[in-house]
Amino acid sequence: MKERNNKMELLGSAPVPKALMALGIPIMIGMLINALYNLVDAYFVGGLGESPMGAISIVFPLGQVVVGLGLMFGNGAASYLSRLLGRGDKETANKVASTALYSSVLIGAIIIIFATIFLKPILYFLGATDTIMPYALTYARIYIISCIFNVFNVTMNNIVSSEGAAKTTMCALLLGAVMNIGLDPIFIYVLNMGVAGAAIATAISQFISTLVYLSYALRKKSAFTFSVKEFCPTKQILAEILKIGVPTLTFQLLTSLSIALINRAANGYGDAVIAGMGAVTRVTSMGTLVVFGFLKGFQPIAGFSYGAKKFDRLREAIKTSILWSTTFCVVVGLVMILFSTQIISQFANGNMEMIAVGQKALVASGFSFMLFGFYTVYSSLLLALGKGAAGFIIGALRQGICFVPVILVLPVVWNMNGILYAQPIADVISTIITAFMALYLHKELAETEAKLISEKQEF
Repeated sequence: MKERNNKMELLGSAPVPKALMALGIPIMIGMLINALYNLVDAYFVGGLGESPMGAISIVFPLGQVVVGLGLMFGNGAASYLSRLLGRGDKETANKVASTALYSSVLIGAIIIIFATIFLKPILYFLGATDTIMPYALTYARIYIISCIFNVFNVTMNNIVSSEGAAKTTMCALLLGAVMNIGLDPIFIYVLNMGVAGAAIATAISQFISTLVYLSYALRKKSAFTFSVKEFCPTKQILAEILKIGVPTLTFQLLTSLSIALINRAANGYGDAVIAGMGAVTRVTSMGTLVVFGFLKGFQPIAGFSYGAKKFDRLREAIKTSILWSTTFCVVVGLVMILFSTQIISQFANGNMEMIAVGQKALVASGFSFMLFGFYTVYSSLLLALGKGAAGFIIGALRQGICFVPVILVLPVVWNMNGILYAQPIADVISTIITAFMALYLHKELAETEAKLISEKQEF
């Protein structure tokens, strides 16, 4: 009970910087380690050659689609749960948490079966070349099945974060990451299993994270219960989950689509270009996951404050999050720019074409990444406040509404440079649009607060 009260205090009354650090930093560390093991995965597979490296780049977006189901139910539920806790509605919160968890696992299993049956045509659609395909099939057959653990983990990650239990999320991610980093070289090289070894190491690490979340729920440490009896997919609960979850899933699908379009555009330039762009994706995802991790701490504070009508606290949380996340993004962007050649070389195994492609793309990504913090704060904020339509638009900008036209047109008129610079150009356009939407949001919040004050004075 004391632990639960401490969580509610962090969400509702603790100083905003303290609350953001307590809730955001542990998740950020966990996701940083999670991103690091993705990099380590690419590093070890990169030692096998450009085709195996290209294979994991091809499979990556397919895994993101499956994980998107966990995000749809988890992130959709997290937004609603934070607001329910702010209102003190514990009974509904338990039903929402249970419904989200069981729904995500069930639908995730169905999608995994479908993906396994149609695996080869899916991989061709994602941009696999004939030389990459054998490695991609070997890796994907193991990796995609193991994604059922990741669906569970991502859903629980969001639900647990919504109640302020950031340390549990950090432990789950950390243990899985350490396991993967340790097992990768053993399975890939010592046991001589190649890309299959990388997939097995990832599967085991995801299962370890699942055990952490299961332990947390079964020992009743959570503010929520996860009983099958409370599985209650009513129209109201599903509507609240999906109005935030569908934009989140759409964002994840667009992320996968953007990677697939890059791979397909690079297909005609050879495996080295696909592998080089894959390395850039892994490096930049390390930075993006850290920002997402920190903002997982921001979201429950924003949702709770909005639900409790604490507008001063909400504004302070927004300003602090923008300052901190932008500072981080500027530093990481500069590292990408200044050390681009050294970074990409770690994944290229001496392949000069891959290094040249990756270096140019990483420099461009470094400049645009400096804007990522501002963009993501408002993307996360709108979802936390339950504003699904606006959250959908912002979430779809960077890798959908802005990116798709750019990646379809730019390579035609600018050849390979169009592939390398498509995402950075889309990032800049997305940030400009987000700035205008942010101004409208703050005006709306000010009007809501003024109306609330007026009603209190009349009363």
